[in-house]
Amino acid sequence: MSPPLFPFGRALGLVLALTVASAAHADSLRRFALIAGNDEGGDETRPLRFARDDARKMHGLLARLGGVAPGDAKLLLNETSKDFLAALTDLEARAKAAQERGERTALLVYYSGHAKDGTLRLGNTRLGFDDLKRRLSSAPADIRIAILDSCRSGAMTRTKGARRAPAFEIESGASRDARGLVILTSSAADEDSQESDALGGSYFSHHLASGLLGDADRSGDGRVTLFEAYSHAYARTVADTAASSGGAQHPTFSYDLAGNGDLVLTDLRAGGDGLVVPRVAPPGMYYFVDPAGLVVAELDKTDGVERRVALAPGTYRVKRRLPDKLRIGEVQVSRGQPVVLEESRLRDAPFSDDPVKGVSLDGGAWWTLGLSGAVQSYFDAPTRQSLFLSVGLLGAEAQLHDYFRRDWVWGVDVAVGRKQALLDLPTLSGPAYRYSVTSLGTTLASEWPQGRVTPFVGARMAYLVMRRDFEEAAYPDQKFAMFSPGLVAGLRWQPLRRLHVTGRARLHYLLYTVDEQRSLGFWELGALLTYRP
Repeated sequence: MSPPLFPFGRALGLVLALTVASAAHADSLRRFALIAGNDEGGDETRPLRFARDDARKMHGLLARLGGVAPGDAKLLLNETSKDFLAALTDLEARAKAAQERGERTALLVYYSGHAKDGTLRLGNTRLGFDDLKRRLSSAPADIRIAILDSCRSGAMTRTKGARRAPAFEIESGASRDARGLVILTSSAADEDSQESDALGGSYFSHHLASGLLGDADRSGDGRVTLFEAYSHAYARTVADTAASSGGAQHPTFSYDLAGNGDLVLTDLRAGGDGLVVPRVAPPGMYYFVDPAGLVVAELDKTDGVERRVALAPGTYRVKRRLPDKLRIGEVQVSRGQPVVLEESRLRDAPFSDDPVKGVSLDGGAWWTLGLSGAVQSYFDAPTRQSLFLSVGLLGAEAQLHDYFRRDWVWGVDVAVGRKQALLDLPTLSGPAYRYSVTSLGTTLASEWPQGRVTPFVGARMAYLVMRRDFEEAAYPDQKFAMFSPGLVAGLRWQPLRRLHVTGRARLHYLLYTVDEQRSLGFWELGALLTYRP
């Protein structure tokens, strides 16, 4: 039989009492993190919009403020359960080696994605809640933390006889061997976890991240503990989802009282930068909006208290909502030094000037711009040698992602190529000419994201203009113009968040007339380097 649930006040006192001891050792704690986001849940599920984005945000936040070294973190995007377990095995080995050297260690596992019937659904693969819990219970780390942002993930913390406490669920010491195991989930065992277009992410992950950036630092000591972060995420998630069509969503919290208690998750002064809201600033809810119009952090400021938000370097719009208007402004956060928010730099504006745009309801469209290079050649050798030559192409391309539907890409491209050649016909040879080709095309493709590598196939329509301009005036210049349908396939690789490298092949068909109507096929092999603004 499971131990009874602790009342909220008693649990709060126990955790806060342990916070001081944990904070004293925070700097000497070696931290390992496995961050996974998967938008796909296989059969009978609809693709999520922001699971991968939530994982990227959490990975960047832990690396910047959470004391996780780059080599001690793994980010998995749309990977399988096999990849997940392999990454966990590697981190466990690293943690064990660190323990053998006398280091204190912590292992944090974050997952955003689908879950159903007691399993995490990573694409078409599965990982059971119980299997993951047993794995974390025996992991070679002093403190193990699991954060699950998925539907019905509260089953991970639920035990027989437990019920929801007034503020959150606590499972205390279900397994005394699982010393130091802490589990946070985004919803109860019978609830769905919800996403928000305006936030560009799930409610729970957004409020957890916003809390870790500073909104949860109620003590004002510049550090956000695990309990502070969870309490903040719980309250804000419940409040924001209470009136939603899916109903209120209740995160859950499970910990082993025989373990190490609370843990400092983020140090707001770690990078030296960020935004300081001075004590003289008016109280209220502050929102910080990125250039895409998404709320990246929030801050509930009380009167006479200085607060800090550890925003990454960049430009942000600041919004504070008043009863009859907005107070908005812009702030630039520089690397390595904090900036103070000055009330005099904010202005009053009507509600119609709200900088929060959100993203489109079709799944959050985004676009890229890029440069391309390719080789174009024709299958028919005589034609390739005499009429339409093989040529290199340089071009530019714009792509719109996730606009028509999730993982569909619409692209518009232009490319040009030219070369010098000698006319070589059965009846005539020798005159020199310049061969040139201009290609205008549009493509609609479907992608299948597999982590950093994304295969795709699609259809393309191109308008080709080919010319032969002779150097000798005795020979008339020639011009061919035609539409050409085709197919495209390739792989897109994402080495950096905003930089994509694509390798692709195109196969086209065209009709042309020289004495009579003829058909011909050609192929292109090329590469595309794109940037996501």
